[in-house]
This record gives sequence, structure tokens and C-alpha cells, in this order.
Amino acid sequence: MFVEVIGGVDERPDARVVDVDDLSRLHLALGEVTDEEAAEVLERSGLGRLQDSTTAFLDAAALRAAAEPRATAPNWAERWDAMVAGARSKGHLSEDGASLQVRVVSAAGA
Repeated sequence: MFVEVIGGVDERPDARVVDVDDLSRLHLALGEVTDEEAAEVLERSGLGRLQDSTTAFLDAAALRAAAEPRATAPNWAERWDAMVAGARSKGHLSEDGASLQVRVVSAAGA
């Protein structure tokens, strides 16, 4: 699963959660947007915040709320819990469990 922020010369950037059934990976994929545009879109959508050009923090509750209704895997909730536990074990979950630290990648490589 990843959060994708895309836009273009004539488009207003937008954030969307895609590949919701693939819980083996989680990252932020940026298309043709500046870091400033990406930061604004993430905050406006409630999905998280951009720390810098390589790291973002995604709001776990907002991400789950956006992804779970579109999930088709019968054991999605269990796999979500396992993903969050894995993030916690690697130090990629905030102390309060509210945010997941993710890597920023190019949308072309997502």
C-alpha cells in the first residue's frame, strides 16, 4: 500500500491511497509535485506530514480509514495489525502509535 501524491502542470495535486491490499510495503510516492505541494496536500487530506525529501509520517488512523473500506482481502484487518506491529518493532511507529514513518519514493517507481 502507498499514499500517492500526484499532480501536473495544469492540475492541483491530490493524495490518494492505492494498492490497499498490499500490506507488505508502505511508502509515500510523489509524482510531479514539489516538496511544498506534497506537504500541503498531505496535511490538507489529513493523511500525514512530510518531514523532508526522504521521510514522511502518515497518520495511521486516517490511512486505515481511507484503505479498509476498499480492501478486498478477507484477512485485511489482521494483516494491517501485523504491518503496524512490524513498524513498531523497527522503530517506524510513533510512541503513541498514531503515525507511521515511511520512506518517500518517486511515483514512477511505486
